[in-house]
Amino acid sequence: MTNTQYTTNLSGLPNLAEAGAIKPPVEFWDPHNLSDPGTWLGAILLAFIFIVVAWIAGRAVRLAIHRFLDRTAKAGVDPTGIRFLGQLANVGVYIFTFLIYSHIVPALHNLGTAWLTSMGVLSVVLGLAAQSTLGNFISGVSLVLYRPFRLGDRLQVACPTGTEIGTVENINLGYTVLRTADERRLVIPNNTIASQATVNLSSIRKGAACNVTITLAASADVAPARKILVDLAQAHVKTISIEGCNVTAVSGIGTTITLSVWCVNDDTVTPLRSDLLEGAKKQFDAAGIKMARWTQPLK
Repeated sequence: MTNTQYTTNLSGLPNLAEAGAIKPPVEFWDPHNLSDPGTWLGAILLAFIFIVVAWIAGRAVRLAIHRFLDRTAKAGVDPTGIRFLGQLANVGVYIFTFLIYSHIVPALHNLGTAWLTSMGVLSVVLGLAAQSTLGNFISGVSLVLYRPFRLGDRLQVACPTGTEIGTVENINLGYTVLRTADERRLVIPNNTIASQATVNLSSIRKGAACNVTITLAASADVAPARKILVDLAQAHVKTISIEGCNVTAVSGIGTTITLSVWCVNDDTVTPLRSDLLEGAKKQFDAAGIKMARWTQPLK
């Protein structure tokens, strides 16, 4: 038996690599391919560029929202929905930037295609894993749409520390922030504040009631005393309206009249009462209107 060797002469065939049919592999860390998103260095450089662009776009959105809020504040437009939509737009800028980036980078493009094919399963998994977060977001949208309260409203809410009263400072994508009178911040999830009974104190008539009670002597005339009290209240800068000045009690000591005034706020009640009592005393003495004398029992 003889062994026969066969040899093939390939010198006559074309070089496939030189002809371009076979491309040499690209080195992931090749510094000469920074512009190629298929390499690691190119993908990192492109990611940095996209992050900078997203940051600039987000900042531009925030500045535009602030300028628009300044204009609407002068026009008296409620800024609650505008602030919420501004935060939503800022998040949308980053999501949109990531989607574009994932379509440019080949590795992420394949991953994005797989995400689209399994979006149904992914949505169920995300919904179960982030029930609280999604619930707060949806509740925030409902708060902005239905507007049971606005920025600057005073709310009475139930908290772990008990009933709290605070002013609405911010409504963001997940939480509503209230500021109390003692400068504490109440951070309440949107889902909680949307589902609980909340008292909007700002919907009540603005201002505070101030009552001034004076007892006249039994021989004193009520009509001029009432006119003096009403004139003093009307001339005071902290008075919003006069609710009435009526006789509230009659006894052997004298006649009691009560002036009811609606003033600016709770802080002005005591100063207003003091000013009215002081002015009434001076004008009663000038007009000869005597007030009742109270005798204090000896201890």
